[in-house]
Amino acid sequence: MRFFADCQARVAADLISGRWPMVVLYALADGPARPGELRKQIGGISQKVLTETLRRLERNGLVGRTRYAEAPPRVEYSLTVAGKDLLVPIRALGDWAAVYADRLPTENKP
Repeated sequence: MRFFADCQARVAADLISGRWPMVVLYALADGPARPGELRKQIGGISQKVLTETLRRLERNGLVGRTRYAEAPPRVEYSLTVAGKDLLVPIRALGDWAAVYADRLPTENKP
């Protein structure tokens, strides 16, 4: 298989590229959450970056946003069907990392 700029595998990798998208998706695995809850659960992510990541995931159809007409307004994010299905390879990558992370050069570690 060859990876051209527009191949499906590359498009899929672009959806979750970066430091936070996979972490945010994994954090939503247990169900809907408000941004403040996600920020506490994830740790180390700024409000700005979390908002940008959630918006990107929503645009890409991996996360849904529900706004409740309450005072004060409440917003929750949840995984779409595509987002839930994406957890399978994300978990596989996590399993791989658990085995091999200590063997990787230190420059690759966060």
